[in-house]
Amino acid sequence: MRTATVKRDTLETQIEISVNLDGQGEAKLDTGVPFFEHMLDQIARHGMIDLDIKANGDLHIDDHHTVEDVGITLGQAIAKAVGDKKGITRYGHAYVPLDEALSRVVIDLSGRPGLEFHCDFTREQIGSFETQLVLEFFQGFVNHANASLHIDNIRGYNAHHQAETIFKAFGRALRMALSADERMAGKTPSTKGSL
Repeated sequence: MRTATVKRDTLETQIEISVNLDGQGEAKLDTGVPFFEHMLDQIARHGMIDLDIKANGDLHIDDHHTVEDVGITLGQAIAKAVGDKKGITRYGHAYVPLDEALSRVVIDLSGRPGLEFHCDFTREQIGSFETQLVLEFFQGFVNHANASLHIDNIRGYNAHHQAETIFKAFGRALRMALSADERMAGKTPSTKGSL
């Protein structure tokens, strides 16, 4: 089983995340940010990754530090759980619709952090959740998972649908990238010999 637990303790947040990359898509989430938890649940369910996330952040200021630091810690946990990446597919992609919204996510577990994020949210907030924090979450993730990630919201006018298609597509793309490639068993999926 590819599992890991990572803790992050700063003056702004205290976070503990456990992941099982070969799980059943189950999530235990306690971040204090309800809409964000709804999005994290999409990653678990569509990625078939078990997530246990506990976050205590300075929500009296705003949600920024909590959302960003969960992204950082999740990136670290997935990098730790996947290990040397031998035998994985490495690349993953997904298109996900939700009513009028459609998003595409493409990921490369390349060992190099990079994010291309293209979504013009139609609202600045979904409930009390600031839509600009979606970018902050994924920036934190790629910086610490060492992954290249392209996110494109192709269309949508409901901001909730825009965000949800992004997180669902991310979960599915990540699941594909982390899956075993039988023809690469024991091999690193790179001409460099390492990722």
